[in-house]
Formats: sequence, C-alpha cells, structure tokens
Amino acid sequence: MKRLIMCEGANELEIVRILLANNLLVFGEDELLGLTPYHARQITGNGQVRTELNIYPGNDVLIMRIGDAQKERLKIPEDYKGKIIGIEKYCTKPELEMLFLIAEDKVAEFEKNKSTVKPKDFAKMHISLGRKKYDNSTKFYKDYFGDRVDVLVQAILKYKRIKSSHKKEELYLADLIDLK
Repeated sequence: MKRLIMCEGANELEIVRILLANNLLVFGEDELLGLTPYHARQITGNGQVRTELNIYPGNDVLIMRIGDAQKERLKIPEDYKGKIIGIEKYCTKPELEMLFLIAEDKVAEFEKNKSTVKPKDFAKMHISLGRKKYDNSTKFYKDYFGDRVDVLVQAILKYKRIKSSHKKEELYLADLIDLK
C-alpha cells in the first residue's frame, strides 16, 4: 500500500515534513506515493500528484487529507478510482495555530476570547519565537517546531485530549504519531 498525503495548506505540509524527518509517524517516507507529502486540495489541480498516480503501478493508494476545514469533497477522477482504496481525513480545526497556543500554554486565555478572535489572530498577538512574532509563515512553523519536535508532538497529543470530538469520519494528527 502507498499513502498519498494531501495537505490543505503549506503549514500543514511543514508539520508533516517535520514529523516525517524525525521518524515520528506510524509510517515512513518509503510508504508515501512519490516519497513525499503534497500541498494539494484536489487531485485534478495538482500535476505532481496526478503524475505520481500515473507512474505508480499498484491499485492500493490510501489518500490521507490533512487540514482544518475539509468541507470540499475530494473528487476522484474516473481514471484513478481503481487505484484508490480509501480516504482518511485528519482534521486540525479550528485552526493549526492551536498547536502554538497549546505549546505556549495559552489555551485558557484563548478560550476567554474565542468568540471574538480566531486562533490565527490570537497567535499573531501572543506567540513569538525570540523577537519574531507569529506571522502565519511556513518558516515560522519550521523555526518554532523544527528543533523542538518534542514540543510539537506533545502539542499534537494534547490537542486530541482537550479538543471536543470531531465528526465521526475525522481523525486527529495524534492518530498518526508513532508512540513506540
């Protein structure tokens, strides 16, 4: 079986790359279609994903979608339907920035303000790394969590513990962490 990881945004992609690089997932890069995760919402809109699906000879691809909204239904083009064995959703709602709020112990403070401010905006006001304030850039994610993967993993695991339940078909990033 090959896994096709489709990340909704560049920041989700960076988190997955950090976890992969540190062998913290329940699978390795060698199990990934094309040996890499992709920034893609749909198969049809991503030439690289289509190329990898065309090249791969097997009929055992599991699609793993990672993102916060995922309201958009994944459309599987007819010529790929025989290759896909399933689709799993890994949800990061309300927003991926919750990982920073957990890491910095700011969740309680955010909860007091969540009716008026989104996690992304709260993070921009309250999260920094040294003198650099959070700016929603992929570089910030890499700089913040890249050398502190233990902080990232703990935030991901805690998110699952404190988050009210997702929809039945939605999984958590924590479900991908290898707890060996």
